[in-house]
Amino acid sequence: GVITPYSAEGVDCIIVRENTEGEYSGIEHTVVPGVVQSVKLITRDASRNVAEYAFKYAVDNNRSNVVALHKANIMKMSDGMFLEQCRIVAEKYPQIKYREMYLDSACLKIVRDPGQFDVMVMPNLYGDIFSDLTAGLIGGLGLAPSGNMGKDGIAIYEAVHGTADDIAPQNKGNPTALLMSGLMMLRHLELKSHADIIEKAVLETLTERKVVTGDIGGRATKPGIRRRNLPENSGYVMNHNFA
Repeated sequence: GVITPYSAEGVDCIIVRENTEGEYSGIEHTVVPGVVQSVKLITRDASRNVAEYAFKYAVDNNRSNVVALHKANIMKMSDGMFLEQCRIVAEKYPQIKYREMYLDSACLKIVRDPGQFDVMVMPNLYGDIFSDLTAGLIGGLGLAPSGNMGKDGIAIYEAVHGTADDIAPQNKGNPTALLMSGLMMLRHLELKSHADIIEKAVLETLTERKVVTGDIGGRATKPGIRRRNLPENSGYVMNHNFA
């Protein structure tokens, strides 16, 4: 695929992010004029659900370890509850190595040696930050796919960067992240052979570097990418947000 300073080591990790609460709960108020307070909401059920998803994903996809990222040294009650649920779930999966790591320490360690990470599970805000960091290791946000996974099996897939409204009119956005998100959706729907065909086309295009967008050193536009991928070829950081 894309050549980066980490290509020799290889980057192959899964980020599992709780996606319904935490600092993004939107609970804010003014204490007194000039002083505002934002509430971080963490619940036992949501923490248990995201931990269960992370460990089950690890087992189902032949992954060997799960790391819980946290700041329980500072937020003892909220992140402490998150870790408590991760530990309870970890006991049900003795075949999976379980570790805990401070978020700031993990940011340093994954940049120095991404190969030590496999599946990572974390609260909402940490996942937002960490997914952008890891996207940088593989070439940028234009390459990073994601899926929002509901407990009931309903899932929504999108690029990590969202809609990229700022560059959409310029027709220079990298469609790889959206294509790879589509692959995640196809595999969720058990259409693996269809996903494999598209994935092969995408990876060949990135490797050949004849038709790539400006963010990874090329000059192609999105129509050019589509023409390269589909007619000739039709016939990994991944992010899982748990809601």
